[in-house]
Amino acid sequence: MVGAAWSGVVLVTAVSLVPAALVVVALAWWRRGSAHRWRYSFAEVGMVVGTAPWVWMILTPRGSGRSVEAVPLAGLLSFGSASTAIEQIGGNLLVFAAFGFCAPLRWRVSVAQVAALACAGSVVVELLQYALAIGRVTSVDDVLLNTTGAAIAALVSQRSRVVDEVLV
Repeated sequence: MVGAAWSGVVLVTAVSLVPAALVVVALAWWRRGSAHRWRYSFAEVGMVVGTAPWVWMILTPRGSGRSVEAVPLAGLLSFGSASTAIEQIGGNLLVFAAFGFCAPLRWRVSVAQVAALACAGSVVVELLQYALAIGRVTSVDDVLLNTTGAAIAALVSQRSRVVDEVLV
């Protein structure tokens, strides 16, 4: 079932790339004359297109009921197989990674600020999973991994001069 969820995210993201590129071009055209029109347009669209499919996936019901894993790292140490651990850890690192990468391109924000915003967003998603009783586990580990993924991506974004050269 998890593989199908990943397939859906990959498919939706792939299908959305062409319309997303068109939106970037349209926004940049609309902002003509602005010094950072391409950078801002790419960042705004990237945050949405890179984050929305993941949030959609993790709010997709898997049945009914609710459960909570409130002890940090306990869930990470209890995966049944290495492939499940890689899938869960990797997926959670990617949830807010696009936001983490694109936010410093759009605004003057630090890695700590990006991490705080991603943490807040992750807490909201986890609380929604609990409140909606959609058969998903509300986990503090997910919040930690989502936040870490965004912070790492923000760090990469801030250190990348290639992005500055291409999107000026």
